[in-house]
Amino acid sequence: VAAQKCRKRKLNAILNLEEDVCNLQTQKESLKKEHSQCSKSINQIKQKLNNLYHDIFSRLRDDQGRPVNPCQYVINCSSNGSVFIIPKHLATSEQENRKEQKQK
Repeated sequence: VAAQKCRKRKLNAILNLEEDVCNLQTQKESLKKEHSQCSKSINQIKQKLNNLYHDIFSRLRDDQGRPVNPCQYVINCSSNGSVFIIPKHLATSEQENRKEQKQK
């Protein structure tokens, strides 16, 4: 009788583990789909941002009325919501400063 109860507990444990595996596989597939959808959304947002970036630079002019070169300038948004066009070399040095401050 003791051996029979032991075998029954073992079978129940195996059935529970098989059910857990099945549930985890279902959850994994669901997470894969969600990940795929998130990746698509991120790519769409990146494309929209890129289009906006090019649209903004196509409309910008310097003091002499010449188009602003997007290879030399970047759009910078401050924490208070202000938007600036700054030279790329200043933007890269500013990013390096932020990284250094975060590391400290």
